Amino acid sequence: MQQTQTLPATLDLPTGTARVEWRRNVRARRVSLRIHPADGSVIVTLPPRASPKAGMALLMDHVDWVSNRLAALPRRVMFEPGADVPISGVPHVIRHRPEARGGAWIAEGELHVTGAPEFLHRRVLDFLRQEARRRLGALVAQKVEMVGVAPRRVILKDTSSRWGSCAPDKTIALSWRLVLAPDYVQDYVVAHEVAHLRHMNHHPVFWALVEEITPYRRAAMRWLKTEGTRLLRIG
Repeated sequence: MQQTQTLPATLDLPTGTARVEWRRNVRARRVSLRIHPADGSVIVTLPPRASPKAGMALLMDHVDWVSNRLAALPRRVMFEPGADVPISGVPHVIRHRPEARGGAWIAEGELHVTGAPEFLHRRVLDFLRQEARRRLGALVAQKVEMVGVAPRRVILKDTSSRWGSCAPDKTIALSWRLVLAPDYVQDYVVAHEVAHLRHMNHHPVFWALVEEITPYRRAAMRWLKTEGTRLLRIG
């Protein structure tokens, strides 16, 4: 973005230094500011005709807001030995087993990971993605049988704004991070997207179908509202 090359890449706050990312969006109508929940970066979005100066002014006017939002983010959990990683909402301690073979597996409430230390992060991530595909795939099959309409395909993504989506071509996309959430949350999100195979809207008939194929709508929505950001801070 040629116009904004000289803009600062970091912002000094009372709590430390935050990374600033400048974006120009042709569909944006005004300068906006948000916090990326996963990495804690500050994202300033500029419409096509907005000046970098306008973005800088918005950022400077909201330094306290930025600082408070960053302070409110859940603690970051890295994939490293001794870390607690939730699987279906249940904490599992990562146990590094460099002398063993077999990749990664769950045993007695722990996630065992083999190989050299530099491969640990990738092996944990691969394991969680595989678990997500297995568990969420089984839920999709279960809900599809209930509604009588099959998706074109099911894909896993890592998004920061949506836990799932259903495209007009009947492709269902789900966040792999749902495997970290409690089972009832997974059940609801999958039911929500499968219901869209019948109703590509949020009309009352859609919500009636959702509640027909999952009993967890309200409890899961409450959980995602209060705890969802925590999932984005893992890994």
